Amino acid sequence: MTSLGYDGKVAIITGAGGGLGRQHALLMASRGALVVVNDLGGSVDGTGSSTSAAQKVVDEIKGLGGEAVADTNSVATPEGGEAIVKSAIDAFGRVDIVVNNAGILRDKAFHNMEPDLLNPVLDVHLKGAFHVTKPAFVKMREQGYGRIVSTSSAAGVFGNFGQTNYGAAKMGLVGFTRVLAVEGARFNIKANAIAPLALTRMTEDIMGALADKLDPGLVSPLVAYLTHDDCPVSGQTFSVGGGRVAHVFIGETQGYFKADLSPEDVQSNWSQIMDQNGYATPNNLGEETAMFLPHFK
Repeated sequence: MTSLGYDGKVAIITGAGGGLGRQHALLMASRGALVVVNDLGGSVDGTGSSTSAAQKVVDEIKGLGGEAVADTNSVATPEGGEAIVKSAIDAFGRVDIVVNNAGILRDKAFHNMEPDLLNPVLDVHLKGAFHVTKPAFVKMREQGYGRIVSTSSAAGVFGNFGQTNYGAAKMGLVGFTRVLAVEGARFNIKANAIAPLALTRMTEDIMGALADKLDPGLVSPLVAYLTHDDCPVSGQTFSVGGGRVAHVFIGETQGYFKADLSPEDVQSNWSQIMDQNGYATPNNLGEETAMFLPHFK
């Protein structure tokens, strides 16, 4: 088996001062990537800041013979995103990889969800991915190469109590990834998403007996593969944790058709609408639209 290396590729990893991001940074740097370790150094809910988290990981990487620089800009603003990418350009002259990993939690049952709990979560998770990836994507188009991995969550794909803000942001990243895959295809830019299960600062209170099985370092091998030259897929989402990797896909049933459809038709044919036999997995809007065409002839 050939060892996968990065041959000096430049990787930006957000939220890399601890947890998953730190593990991604350490693994990729150990295999030759030049890493921008971005972390604001705030608390789990996004408040506060510190320069020490990112620098500590940089020191770890350098101590192991790798190369990295620290960046403490916030992903939550366009200016912060631009500054993070500028850190990569200033230090290493290019940007090849973006791993959108920065995140915060402000959980609350939906009937108690207020703007001060919603907006910061969207700003960091969803808008943060936009803010960092946009200037990097421009550079990737110019050089004809790029790899992007965004961190989604089962809370978004499958749902979880008390996380409408977080779930909406995380499922938004799935849509973000699908469109980047379409737009990046002719420039050799590939974008994928992960839904990780791991013991981190954000999950330590909810893992219970599973905690000792969910080393965050077991998520990073998938990230390393998806950000490598040899990555074969784009626009896909993967569940990963504890050594398990699985493909999460969006499927569509064959459905029911009637040219003069009525509510009663929907009711009467509900079982056919819901029948998952012969489902399809369209990769873009065009492929999904094509599923309608046989009915319109």
